[in-house]
Amino acid sequence: MKVKLLTTISLLTYQLSISQTEKLLHGKVFSNNNPLKEVEVINKTAKTSTRTNALGEFSIPVKVKDSLLFFSKDYFFTRLKITQANIDKNNIIVNMAIKAEELDEVVVTTMKFNPVKISQKDLDNVKLYKEAGSLQKYTGVYDGTIPNGMDFTRMGTGLFNLFKKDKEELKKKTSETDFKKLIAKSIPSDFFTKNLKLKPEEKDLFIEFCDADPRSKNLLENNNVLATMDFLYAKNEMFKKL
Repeated sequence: MKVKLLTTISLLTYQLSISQTEKLLHGKVFSNNNPLKEVEVINKTAKTSTRTNALGEFSIPVKVKDSLLFFSKDYFFTRLKITQANIDKNNIIVNMAIKAEELDEVVVTTMKFNPVKISQKDLDNVKLYKEAGSLQKYTGVYDGTIPNGMDFTRMGTGLFNLFKKDKEELKKKTSETDFKKLIAKSIPSDFFTKNLKLKPEEKDLFIEFCDADPRSKNLLENNNVLATMDFLYAKNEMFKKL
């Protein structure tokens, strides 16, 4: 009886040790049956990462209940919770959906217009029309206009709008910092709502909060998705305490 009990305990202990030991998991990443290279494969639990090769293949140490994240800037973010079945199979297939194409630039083409021909007769008619409408010529009352002069009011309005436009464009450019560009390029938008549990309206405020931290500049020098996510997780704890 004691021998059977010891054997059972040994087997349970062995199985438990196996489940807690990391195994090298192999897999492939596809999109529409095409292998994807350079996909970032991140073990969020163990804080390790790797990338797929030209055939979409990868290998990464995992344990049961580890969270794997698959990230590529042109594809939607994919997550996978590791099970014992995944480890036993040791050849998982991950399918990623491609993002809709965005309009990156506008190409302006040169258009040619036929020249407008104005005869001397047309010029004379315009001059007569302007003289006929001149209040000063027939009444002697000055109406505030300068004959054949410039419309300074219109010019002033145009200059004001020009400076206003330049100011708005400068404000827009300065608000788009390098850190924000890094976040937009390397972190999927649903990461903030699904992983950080932020409300959609809190996202921009949270990024501003992170950008104000001097440590965010270190991420620009050492661009790493895993390090960026760790930074966002840490800042999220602080953000929720505000």
